[in-house]
Amino acid sequence: MMTHPLSKRFPLGQTVITPGALDRLHPADVYEAILRHARGDWGNCCPQDAAENELSLREGLRLVSIYRDRTGEHFYIITESRTPDIGSAIRRFSGHFS
Repeated sequence: MMTHPLSKRFPLGQTVITPGALDRLHPADVYEAILRHARGDWGNCCPQDAAENELSLREGLRLVSIYRDRTGEHFYIITESRTPDIGSAIRRFSGHFS
């Protein structure tokens, strides 16, 4: 069964991006990652983290996805279900990633 590309599994809430991510990431890649995150595509998370996200989705806990932009830059999208003023944040990852 195909899902509509704009369908969501959970509300994103207000979405913010850190200054470092805003400066370094391509906007189209961020937009695509937000759509994927909202559909429950956790990006480059390991299988254990993806399973944790599925549990967190059922329990109303934090969701974390990891993506890569067109330059290879890694970034996170984190959705906090218990933070009403900021639901989702986009943060650039600045360490070693295997």
